[in-house]
Amino acid sequence: MKGPAKDKQPMQLPTKTEMDVLQVLWANGPSTVRFVHDLLNTQKDTVQYTSTLKLMQVMTEKGMLARDESSMKHIYRPLMEEEKTKGKMLGRFLDSMYDGSVSNLVMALMENEKTSEKELQVLKEIANKLANDKP
Repeated sequence: MKGPAKDKQPMQLPTKTEMDVLQVLWANGPSTVRFVHDLLNTQKDTVQYTSTLKLMQVMTEKGMLARDESSMKHIYRPLMEEEKTKGKMLGRFLDSMYDGSVSNLVMALMENEKTSEKELQVLKEIANKLANDKP
């Protein structure tokens, strides 16, 4: 029996809505569609249960989630590692928005109105620590 052709392809990055589902599962562990749906509806605009169900079924087909069907309630768990997925997404964002330049990204963060004084201080401390740790 042949395995899916998807196995040989590089990791597919999740869409924004797929990422929302993954965030819930990473934070809360294996969960039912109902749990994910209810939590998403407290955080986002209200969507229909059937939309969440279909999204999670598609994510399972894509190899992003696994579904345990051994009980009446199907339990979904992420197959994508959180740090690895976020790292790949950050890399793509960095390449597409800042031409791969980390310093340009950091400058944009420092100049962003959402960046608090406390966060700026943390960034300065990190920069100083990195400068002092270099041989």
